Amino acid sequence: MTPSTSPIVIIVGTNRPNSMSRKIAEYYQEILQQLHAPSIILDLVNLPDDFTVSALYANTGKNEAFNNLKSLLEQTDKFVFIVPEYNGSYPGVLKAFIDGLPYPNSFSNKKAALVGLSSNMQGAAIALSHLNDVFSYLGMNTLALRVKLAQIRSHYNENVISNALYKELLEIQAGQIIHF
Repeated sequence: MTPSTSPIVIIVGTNRPNSMSRKIAEYYQEILQQLHAPSIILDLVNLPDDFTVSALYANTGKNEAFNNLKSLLEQTDKFVFIVPEYNGSYPGVLKAFIDGLPYPNSFSNKKAALVGLSSNMQGAAIALSHLNDVFSYLGMNTLALRVKLAQIRSHYNENVISNALYKELLEIQAGQIIHF
């Protein structure tokens, strides 16, 4: 199997400004660059503030800003989701974004890698499980290796991950998504 030439879309799974998820997405993108894999970061911070009323349901297709973000998904068949843990699951804004995409074709038969991060010891394990259930329902294929970055703020400083295992797992997973 040959790697895809379309860019891998790295989705920052929160709309929190200056999020740790964004920093990890940029770190992941550097790994992909070292592996000569093109990628694009889609940061949910760029979602229109009113997208849940201006781009969903009866307003599908009517919000140009949302449509521009949605179009990134049509350019690729591979994704990396950087998912922070919010209240024991993944952020609601990520669910709302997914719900606003065309069903069922947005993710059907596409591929994803999941990276969870948290301030606690679980590394967003439950959040990744919840998200994987949604992707399974939508027909998305996810890598078995789900990287869980527990207590991330203790292991990340100025664009460097100090935990050797975290670095290794991210590098392994990046290689897997390229060849998946």
